[in-house]
Order: sequence, then structure tokens, then C-alpha cells
Amino acid sequence: MTVEVQVRDNNVDQALRALKKKMQREGLYREMRMRRHYEKPSERRAREKAEAIRRFRKLQKKRAERDEL
Repeated sequence: MTVEVQVRDNNVDQALRALKKKMQREGLYREMRMRRHYEKPSERRAREKAEAIRRFRKLQKKRAERDEL
């Protein structure tokens, strides 16, 4: 996965902001944080299951709020 940003008019600050935004959108910051330490396969499964439950509950909450209105 390659993230590229064009530097226009020698404006490095603007290019850096764009790079950070792209990295955030692609999930690279999260990936780097996760890879700092080894994660056992059982821990990974438990984390992914908890994330899926969290996403499902958030979706259910949004649906309930939408149906209320």
C-alpha cells in the first residue's frame, strides 16, 4: 500500500497535512500502533470479535435513532 502526496508550490506543510489525512483514512496509524507489539492469535480473535460487536451495536443504535424520528 503506497500513499503519495504531491508537493505544490514548495508548500510542504500543506502536503504534510494531506499525507496525515490520507494515512488516517487508510488506517495506517492504527496498523502501526497494532504492530508495535506482537499480538497472539487468540488475542487478535478476541479483539476482532469485540470490534465487530461494537460496530454492530453502533449500527443498531443508529437504526433505532433513525426509526424514532
